[in-house]
Amino acid sequence: MAHLLTGNNANDLWVKALQTINKAGKESTDTKEILHVVLELSNPRQKWVIARSPVISVAFALAELIWILSGDNRRDIIDFWNPSYQRFAADEGSNIYYGAYGYRLKVNHGIDQLFEAYSALKNNPNNRQTVLLYWDPQKDFPREGQRQSRDIPCNICSLLKIRENKLEWTQIMRSNDIIMGLPYNFIQFTSLQEILAGWLNVEIGNYIHYSDSLHFYERDKSFNFIEKAIKNEDSLSIPKHESDIIIKEIYSRMIKIVEGDTSLNSIKKHANLSSRYEAYNNITRVIVAYAANKLGYINIINDIMGDCTNPMYKELFEMYLRKKD
Repeated sequence: MAHLLTGNNANDLWVKALQTINKAGKESTDTKEILHVVLELSNPRQKWVIARSPVISVAFALAELIWILSGDNRRDIIDFWNPSYQRFAADEGSNIYYGAYGYRLKVNHGIDQLFEAYSALKNNPNNRQTVLLYWDPQKDFPREGQRQSRDIPCNICSLLKIRENKLEWTQIMRSNDIIMGLPYNFIQFTSLQEILAGWLNVEIGNYIHYSDSLHFYERDKSFNFIEKAIKNEDSLSIPKHESDIIIKEIYSRMIKIVEGDTSLNSIKKHANLSSRYEAYNNITRVIVAYAANKLGYINIINDIMGDCTNPMYKELFEMYLRKKD
């Protein structure tokens, strides 16, 4: 049986999906699952799930977005913003993440798929052949039933189309953890949709998320869920040439932090992007505020986040700090 759920923000859609699993899901040894789930998000800019408690890490979500856009697969960079990530996905003795989405998009297949998607849709907006591929059969197909890595991509592909001057995005997932994965998947791929729409100078259409297996693990039954909604006002849609420069600059600051450029003055400088796009200034502030907290520079967190103009980020960051206390 297929399930179709709709919503105009990711928070409400996530709650609906969770309720559907609780009501109609089938239990196995360690999961409760529904198959063939289509989630339709009509306003992809409202991508943040705030109802999950413990709250998601807004700093990790934004750092991961920049990491994906960089095309990198280094573990040390993203692990700084989520040290527990390695417990679920790292292969023993490896300094990379095997299924890193940015690397799969920009390096793995020998082409920069994000650039090629932009080029294809810019030159022929009506084409139906723009597909971003994450799955690599040579690397990912199980050998005699055994996985080749702990980090096999759950995302298979993205299907992009422009209709009525709007970028429509369909995300196909083979497997989807609604607690630990889906809130971040919404952020990852609606953000890519928003960014590519800016490159193409088109509006944002619907975001369609297909999960062939949507589930939660028994270990996560202790999670509580809160009812709260805040509107995201930031837009990530800017011209490509400026987007490329800004993303590269933010990622260079992340690398500097991980590699030890972490004096108090350096952290203050890293937090101040000073671009003409406040949405990207806010991303930088959140990423660096997390670093300041981790490094013990507690006194400057309020100054950094005080400059943040996105109330969604501020609320999520404050909730995350309260969770850590």
